[in-house]
Amino acid sequence: MGSSVRKGRAVQQAEPPRRAAKEDFHQVTQNTNNGRAITASRTEASTKSSTKSKDAELILQIQSYIDKNTVVIFSNTTCSLSTKVKELFKSMKVPYFSLELDQTENGQKLQEALYQLTLETSVPVVFVQQQQIGNYSKTLKAHEEGKLQKLLEMNGPNHLQESYDYDLIVIGGGSGGLAAAKEAVKYDKKVMVLDYVTPTPLGTSWGLGGTCVNVGCIPKKLMHQAALLGQALKDSHKFGWQFTEEAVKHSWETMTEAVQNYIGSLNWGYRVALRDNKVTYENAYGEFVGPHTIKATNTKGKEKLYTAEKFIIATGERPRYLNIPGDKEYCISSDDLFSLPYCPGKTLVVGASYVALECAGFLAGIGLDVTVMVRSILLRGFDQEMANKIGEHMEEHGIKFIKQFVPIKVEQIEEGTPGKLKVIAKSTTGSQTIEGEYNTVLLAVGRDACTRKIGLDKVGVKINKKSGKIPANDEEQTNVPYIYAIGDVLEDKLELTPVAIQAGRLLTRRLYAGATLKCDYVNVPTTVFTPMEYGACGFSEERALEKFGENNIEVYHSFFWPLEWTVPGRDNNKCYAKIICNIQDNERIIGFHVLGPNAGEVTQGFAAAIKCGLTKEKLDSTIGIHPVCAEIFTTLSVTKRSGGNVVQSGC
Repeated sequence: MGSSVRKGRAVQQAEPPRRAAKEDFHQVTQNTNNGRAITASRTEASTKSSTKSKDAELILQIQSYIDKNTVVIFSNTTCSLSTKVKELFKSMKVPYFSLELDQTENGQKLQEALYQLTLETSVPVVFVQQQQIGNYSKTLKAHEEGKLQKLLEMNGPNHLQESYDYDLIVIGGGSGGLAAAKEAVKYDKKVMVLDYVTPTPLGTSWGLGGTCVNVGCIPKKLMHQAALLGQALKDSHKFGWQFTEEAVKHSWETMTEAVQNYIGSLNWGYRVALRDNKVTYENAYGEFVGPHTIKATNTKGKEKLYTAEKFIIATGERPRYLNIPGDKEYCISSDDLFSLPYCPGKTLVVGASYVALECAGFLAGIGLDVTVMVRSILLRGFDQEMANKIGEHMEEHGIKFIKQFVPIKVEQIEEGTPGKLKVIAKSTTGSQTIEGEYNTVLLAVGRDACTRKIGLDKVGVKINKKSGKIPANDEEQTNVPYIYAIGDVLEDKLELTPVAIQAGRLLTRRLYAGATLKCDYVNVPTTVFTPMEYGACGFSEERALEKFGENNIEVYHSFFWPLEWTVPGRDNNKCYAKIICNIQDNERIIGFHVLGPNAGEVTQGFAAAIKCGLTKEKLDSTIGIHPVCAEIFTTLSVTKRSGGNVVQSGC
């Protein structure tokens, strides 16, 4: 069996290179009287000292894994002996921490540091109770001789970690939860996903995949595309296409059937992916009942208890209702809209969120009469200049807005599919009330975190009492160390599918692969799919002014006219581009905003450059692609501070 390794010994093993560095320095000074040579040798010694310091840091990092875990396996995912040693501990029902060096940042350097610490030339390298066991054959021999069990029972029988049903249980089968689960099994972890969709007040439910796939990003973008095709048909006349307007009509039923068929294929694909990745999936409602223990209740009401070493909460959010007479009985939400079996007809959209404006946009785009009722401002949290331009464009294209009113009652005055509803609304600035009749009322007034009924109080996880959101540190860890949270349930974090996916993957790598990279919640690109799309990355203008001060930011901006829109003659100088630069940081771009066609595609590319520290100078030196919308960002020259003209007269 390998010898015991302690921190003191690690330091001793690091000493010989230090002596070698001194000998190298003395040798050079003895062989030359040239001052430059002496200086060079000192520089070399300094470099070696710096390298040695980094080596010591890596050794301390390795030692921290050893100190914090009962069993540590330094491993490679492609190494068969590493797999065998894990199977050995599994057969003993002993939990272990494995650091996958081929999947870890600085993995090669860590392996070199591991050699300095252990003198083991290959993986796996096993430690038990901070004692070095060694490679697979040494570990197997120690097991056969009973030495492993004796080490595991050191400090009494309770010192050994409890044996759990799973290494990780993920509560929530949305994009973030599925990403975390599939990532965890890469590191040989036993993983379960619990997912259950509580039906809406109207009875709508769906399959595996969460909000984005079923009632969010995917169907929203497809229906937005339906609206864009309608606009393209109108534009096509000017490009020579000939057809009568009477021959063109939209079928809601055909669209929803096609969208739902595609979503159904995604649901099935997720189930297959979990099965192929050997993730246990249960269509059951997860609720904590005690430490490390969760109750899973399936659709038939049957209950099972499961235990896990760690948990990830990824339950997401559901649409909020107004708590007024008739809202749950007669109104729909975005959870109902995308599978609605009939055309909604004349629609009132209540809310000013991106969900509200996106839904209003595509409903109007397929030819429906749409009104938006707004309590205060549009797109709270987004750049307000861009938000107001979106609202102006929607109004110009026939969408009506009722501002500073909120519904206080919804009554059914006629049954049907759709029927007819009367909405009574009250002013937010006075006592005035108004009434209106609509076929459908769509509520999009915000979303609530699904955290209040999953037993968090039973295990001591703190939540924001008002919002239900879960406070967590910068590693997504809650106040209960073995419970983590990702996605829309996190307090003060962006509610975006790709953010949840990224956070889930990075969290799992930190838990099981020794990684250190954390999710970036600032430089996140996103797009609002309103009729005129809005793409953004980084700071809004308001937030930049607040954080850096007016004298420390420069805003460059310009209107533009997409070439595709010139022949039809529509929306001249309505598209808009804006970048926000930090003057004190070499005019580094800290905010990117674009209002125009394909805004998401444009923003995604620039987001990568912004992550890399893009400056205004670098942007100006980039040659644009002509004639495309994104080209405008390579020619921005007018600042807001200057008050110069930003209207474009041609290409």
